Amino acid sequence: MGQTKEGGFFGELVKVIIQALLIALVVRTFLFQPFNIPSGSMIPTLLVGDYLFVSKYAYGYSDHSFPFSPPLFKGRILGTPPKRGDVVVFKLPRDGQTDYIKRVIGLPGDTIQMKAGRLYINGVIVPRTPITPEIKTDDFFGRERAVPTYRETLPGGVSHTIIEIEGDTGFYDNTGVYKVPPNDYFMMGDNRDNSTDSRVPENAGGVGYVPYANLVGKAEVIFFSVKSEPAWQFWKWPWDVRWNRLFKHVR
Repeated sequence: MGQTKEGGFFGELVKVIIQALLIALVVRTFLFQPFNIPSGSMIPTLLVGDYLFVSKYAYGYSDHSFPFSPPLFKGRILGTPPKRGDVVVFKLPRDGQTDYIKRVIGLPGDTIQMKAGRLYINGVIVPRTPITPEIKTDDFFGRERAVPTYRETLPGGVSHTIIEIEGDTGFYDNTGVYKVPPNDYFMMGDNRDNSTDSRVPENAGGVGYVPYANLVGKAEVIFFSVKSEPAWQFWKWPWDVRWNRLFKHVR
């Protein structure tokens, strides 16, 4: 007896679903992975409620390129080092599981220091120019106000916008000298006074230096952005979606 039409339909449906899941797994693992931004450490480059695609192939592949970071091999294959100024998703070094997103500020062998709110790389102050009007964001008391805003230009020419909620007197605006170890990177948030990053050592609950193997991928483009969560409440989209941020490249 041949298979019934109904059985044939459901059999084909299962095949299509399995194929779609396999394609999605391949795309997520080797090409692009979606991430959302849950905190304000990268304001104004990335806002809470931004959804973005991260290119997995940008820096090659490591254990952290795969779901649940299985210990398949050491180091990276097809690796290409990140450039200074890249916005990068990486696994938090102290647990190897939590996803963080920051900007690459220091490369292996660099010295990094903050003095009176100014960034020094290899002993040279990084130029910045004030931007007006200043960006408005919440301060540490939840009040929205204009905060000092600057265009910072890193060695190599990458320019990006930073904010200083507390001006140049924030908790991490004066630090010692950090010497980036070989094969590690120094990450910082663009919201300089509200970012737990490489300025905070691992043993103090911070990020510390980030090994090359911990990089997941490079932030490429914002494909969706919504002011309120959860994002699936589509009936709020006409008012809550930040339409001007859709398909915006991350720089």
